[in-house]
Amino acid sequence: MNIKIHQTNGTSIAEAISEALIITNLQDALDLIGNCSYQGTDKIIVYEQNITPDFFDLKTKLAGEVLQKFSNYRMQLAIVGDFSQYSSNSLQSFIYESNKGSLVKFVSTLEEALS
Repeated sequence: MNIKIHQTNGTSIAEAISEALIITNLQDALDLIGNCSYQGTDKIIVYEQNITPDFFDLKTKLAGEVLQKFSNYRMQLAIVGDFSQYSSNSLQSFIYESNKGSLVKFVSTLEEALS
């Protein structure tokens, strides 16, 4: 995994770039938070394809556990991807509610994540 740091409006934003999965479990999320925090950022961009599909199945509770850690460590998260492929009404509601807040955003482009 590579971490690219973007400077936007005086804020450092970490973009996690990888060909492989970055978040497959709770410990992976904690490692990512720690790595980005060490690099002086409190905002992270991760791509949907780098997150285990279990995250998007709310029955596994992985999404809730991971996002709770981001909240605990006051780390903002943007997940970039095409979320229309998920037919679960629960997940669509979860995405909608998350996007109303300031901690987690589900967006379709890197540009949206950086803004």
